[in-house]
Amino acid sequence: MSEFDLDLFVIGGGSGGVRAARIAAQTGAKVGLAEEYRFGGTCVIRGCVPKKLMVYASSFSDAFDDAEGFGWSVGATSFDWWKLIAAKDTEISRLENIYLTNLRKAGVHVFTSRARLTDAHTVELVNGKSFRAKHILIATGGTPFVPDIPGAELGITSNEIFDLKEQPRRIMIVGGGYIACEFACIMNGLGSHVTQAYRGTQILRGFDDDVRDHVADAMRERGVEIMLAHEPASITKEADGLHVTLKNNDLSIVDQVLFATGRHANTRGLGLEEAGVKLKPNGAIAVDEWSQTSVPSIYAVGDVTDRVALTPVAIREGHAFADTVFGGTPRKADHELIPTAVFTQPEIGTVGMSEAEARETGEIEIYRSTFRPMLNTLGGRDEKMLLKLIVAKDSRKVLGCHIVGHGAGEMAQLVAIPMRMGATKEDFDNTMAVHPTAAEELVTMRTPVE
Repeated sequence: MSEFDLDLFVIGGGSGGVRAARIAAQTGAKVGLAEEYRFGGTCVIRGCVPKKLMVYASSFSDAFDDAEGFGWSVGATSFDWWKLIAAKDTEISRLENIYLTNLRKAGVHVFTSRARLTDAHTVELVNGKSFRAKHILIATGGTPFVPDIPGAELGITSNEIFDLKEQPRRIMIVGGGYIACEFACIMNGLGSHVTQAYRGTQILRGFDDDVRDHVADAMRERGVEIMLAHEPASITKEADGLHVTLKNNDLSIVDQVLFATGRHANTRGLGLEEAGVKLKPNGAIAVDEWSQTSVPSIYAVGDVTDRVALTPVAIREGHAFADTVFGGTPRKADHELIPTAVFTQPEIGTVGMSEAEARETGEIEIYRSTFRPMLNTLGGRDEKMLLKLIVAKDSRKVLGCHIVGHGAGEMAQLVAIPMRMGATKEDFDNTMAVHPTAAEELVTMRTPVE
């Protein structure tokens, strides 16, 4: 008789944990999974999926504005916040059910419960029931960080904005990362007056500087008030709204404050320290390249490890873990050349190095094109697209590709494939253009900028 009840117990029912549990179970392993909230995790329930639905909703304001230039007569339009939220809820519930159904079809024992470690092989549920597992996987993701200022409890995070009963007429979004910028554009497109307060000197830290400047300018043109080198000092509730006092003593009066000030690993109360699992200084779980922690029987994937906080990365890490430990095909998740999109308006798609990063590796050439796409001509919109390639001068290898504009995320996914194969600038040049498209600029830029 085995000393273990299960071959694997997964704590966390998000994208990474669900993928690992399903793949492991399909090899014949006996798998349990506990999720305390809803299956699908941050991405499906309160992240990527509902956000993208709201991005689509907010983009219709552009379509209505542009339609007249293309010969359409559009009458009076109005937006119903609650109708969008209700439709979003229906879709999220459908997706959650798919996640749960697929787990059960794979043979995973599912527990809707919080779980914690009591030792290197034991998981305990809140009802006191415990399981001995040969391997344990932590996939509890991340949680929003809220700054410690007076009145912070009056604000909300990206967790709560999807469930607001009413659309705020005036909203302050605190932060300059992709979540803050995406929601600034969403709420602006839906008709709210948006103020974005960020303590840094430019939004979207970590992205290519040309991209940052281009998107910031476009957001301002669309009506988002971006306040750089500003951050709240306190919030009070008054009769006319929330009074946000900034650290420079300026005052903003809004109906809602959204904190998008970063996320941290969701590791509290999991019993990790008691089990001997080493944590990073920021509270994330320290793992090696195989996603194994300092305790050999315990692994971790996804945002809880603070490697690359993206859903496809968590899925790839979870799958690699299951293949390695249960599938007999050891492999590591490759964190190089990860394409990503930021669903601002205009949209960002990027893969590879920024210009600043590339300059640290040696001599480079920059190919850049800024133009008004055909979509904006008849609509009378002045907003431009940006396409930028960063090329190593000696090897001619394309080190980075950065796109801002309609369909940028779709382009980034496709261009990531040749880049991972080591494509050179001449490989791009020798590829026939698809005309008329915005993406053809990727293969028609011939002269490097000064």
